[in-house]
Amino acid sequence: MDLRNKFRQFSTDNSGTMLVTWGLSFVVLLGIAAMSFDLGRVGITRSELQAYTDNVALAAAGELDGRQDAITRARSAARNLISDRKTFGSGGSVLNGDTDYTLTFYSELPDDDTVAITAVTTDPEEAIFVRAEATPSTVGATFGAAFSALTGRQRPNELARASSVAGFTQYACDITPLMFCVPPGFSADASVGEMILLRSGGNGAAWGPGDFGFLDPNKVRVDEDGPCAGLNGAQLDACLLGAEGSITQCFSQRGVDIEPGQKVGIRDAIFNVRFDIYKAIMNGKRNDPDYPAAPNVIKGIVPKGKKGSCIGNQDRQSPDTLGLPRDDCFESGACSRFGDGNWTAGRIAYVDTNYGGVDPHPGAVTRFEYYLAEINAAGGPGGSGDILSGLSETGRPICSPHQSVDVNRRVVIAAGIDCTANPVSGSASGVPVEEFVRVFLTEPVGDDGASPPTLDIWGEVLGSAGGGGAGTGDAGIFRDVVQLYR
Repeated sequence: MDLRNKFRQFSTDNSGTMLVTWGLSFVVLLGIAAMSFDLGRVGITRSELQAYTDNVALAAAGELDGRQDAITRARSAARNLISDRKTFGSGGSVLNGDTDYTLTFYSELPDDDTVAITAVTTDPEEAIFVRAEATPSTVGATFGAAFSALTGRQRPNELARASSVAGFTQYACDITPLMFCVPPGFSADASVGEMILLRSGGNGAAWGPGDFGFLDPNKVRVDEDGPCAGLNGAQLDACLLGAEGSITQCFSQRGVDIEPGQKVGIRDAIFNVRFDIYKAIMNGKRNDPDYPAAPNVIKGIVPKGKKGSCIGNQDRQSPDTLGLPRDDCFESGACSRFGDGNWTAGRIAYVDTNYGGVDPHPGAVTRFEYYLAEINAAGGPGGSGDILSGLSETGRPICSPHQSVDVNRRVVIAAGIDCTANPVSGSASGVPVEEFVRVFLTEPVGDDGASPPTLDIWGEVLGSAGGGGAGTGDAGIFRDVVQLYR
């Protein structure tokens, strides 16, 4: 009877049940805590790897400028410029060097970010985008070990992964929308001081080195806030090629749209306002401040009428002044379209005629340096002092009341295109640019009188304009845009 009572008492006794509840709850809470710690460590590692691949991809993409060594430079930049740390995970705490990531280069990306990237390339000229994928990092389930000991179930380790895709594009903004064909292997920086004869190329025949044309055939890149906004037809062409200020929107080095240089409505007059020559379609622009003359307009050409009048259509060779000369090899016939930078004989003639044989600027090596020295000696680009004294030309504008204060007024920036590698014979779209080239106009643009006329532009190479340079007006504004895409 006593035993039966004790069983009955035991079955109805609830003392100590909370201990069992707490024991079971403790196991669950310990498991949740262990998982939260471990998942937190995985999340931190993934974040650290993501930041690392972001920086690696950006560093590599910054070198993808389309040159032949672009991929080599991209790998070197990623390897040598980027170092980071990770707090957890296997493989040490330092992220440094190409063992911690892999790089894959692409020529294009799908429009939809959810679509896999398949356009893999090893061609440095086509590589526009790069993917940096971190070496997976194992994060051990350290805190989960205690939970595993209680439950007898082993929680697997986690793999932390990360990848990033970045790309590079170079843009040229507020430039004269010109292009010209460069010889294979041409480098503007290696050609500083050398003359180029740019001749307008037409439809029907393949363009060769030295042929020039125009960018943006459909005129969609006109700066809406600049002087050309709202114009059309011949007036728009005249503005794009002759005005000063914010002319165009931005052109991508990866591909531009072009059209022939020999076209109806484009004449020498549009370019020559820089030399204080206002005729034909530009005759009404001489009082327009958007079309100023350069601060130095020595050209060896004077009006037929009285001194001080506008040249217009009545011009003649100056009896006592010379414009800047061409390379000597052009005068001898040894060069056809590209010179060698030697203008010794021409310089002697220039100094003899304009300065009585005494060179006032012996330190100026290139024609552009001489042009600048003449401006500075006469009071600077905003000055009014004569550059030449007692001669048919003063060197300052006399037709236009507006003199540009920008010494680069006679500098144009043209897109240099390898027309051998990218054959063009007329209008074309998406043509890659080798580099944007700064060209100093040494003399007024001439034409052969045909309809449409063939134009000749004589210029001296000042070097490459692309990649980080900045300026206004004809100097252009250049932007290297490196950004993450995925």
